[in-house]
Amino acid sequence: MDLNADLGETVDGVPTADDAAMFAVVSSASIACGGHAGDAASMRAAVAGAAAAGVAVGAHPSYLDRAGFGRVRIAVDAAVLRGQVRDQLAALVAAGGDIRYVKPHGALYHAATDDPATAAAVAGAVADLSAQLGRAVPILGLGGEIASATAATGLPFRHEAFLDRGYLPGGGLVPRGEPGALLDDPDAVAERALRLAAEGVVVAVTGEPVHSDAVSLCVHGDSPGAVAMARAVRAALDAAGVDVRAPW
Repeated sequence: MDLNADLGETVDGVPTADDAAMFAVVSSASIACGGHAGDAASMRAAVAGAAAAGVAVGAHPSYLDRAGFGRVRIAVDAAVLRGQVRDQLAALVAAGGDIRYVKPHGALYHAATDDPATAAAVAGAVADLSAQLGRAVPILGLGGEIASATAATGLPFRHEAFLDRGYLPGGGLVPRGEPGALLDDPDAVAERALRLAAEGVVVAVTGEPVHSDAVSLCVHGDSPGAVAMARAVRAALDAAGVDVRAPW
């Protein structure tokens, strides 16, 4: 099972997470590419941190929305959006990133889940990257339209599950700002990780079990108590004999 976190998310040069502590426990890092956070310097630093810790590098592109930290859905022409995502991926490559997967950030992540045009734009940009690198780069997400668009390009799609976000009965996430949207109890998050690894099940805020085909579990690097949660998850998975490693 993979354990990922979104890292390299500096804003005006100030990190939003304790990247060094997170690199010590995760197996994959989704690195901000300048759309919602990050710049050339932070990308180089994150790539170096990942290499030193033996962590796989993923790209974390978003809408061009630094003011809203990429959490606002923006109406963008599909061709323009494909170019914006492609440029962000190229920026991470230029910073030395050996991109092993791509995971959209925030509002783009959710838009790509439910909007076919957005999903096609994101998948197209990753297909462009794959052609440049000469290898298929997987896309990581919840499923829905982005899974279909990824399949249409011939690229692999990988499912993930969120350890620190509340789930709706249909498998979506509770919107930020609503009750139950964020989890911050390390023990509860670690228990969720163990059940996902063993049974492929996560419990929704309504108490209903939701099936998940996740091969990667996410703890957001900027969540309250992110380091404590990530450490608790890694310790629990290790103690249970789960092989925590990147599948890319």
